[in-house]
Amino acid sequence: MQKIEYVIYLTAESTDRLRINAKKEKGEILEFVVQYEALISEDWKPIVRYDTAHGFAHKDIMRTEGKVIKQPLFFESYNLAFTYATIDMKANWKKYREDFEREER
Repeated sequence: MQKIEYVIYLTAESTDRLRINAKKEKGEILEFVVQYEALISEDWKPIVRYDTAHGFAHKDIMRTEGKVIKQPLFFESYNLAFTYATIDMKANWKKYREDFEREER
């Protein structure tokens, strides 16, 4: 089994990052986490996470009061869900941060 772990910084200031973890075997993703984190008030806060915890692929949207909104993903494989999660985070992280900060105010 191959473990994949890396961090992608999305800004030059290193205030936004994607944390990627996955386990794969023979080209198939067995489980994954793709999490967008933002440095807010000197703390790294998880904002949005895609993962396979609880036995299914889903998206977790964190709210400032601690609530988590869980949205299931309907892909035929974890490979497709993992690819979608990575693309979505890279394309939409600014909006996710703005939504989180707006809610925090």
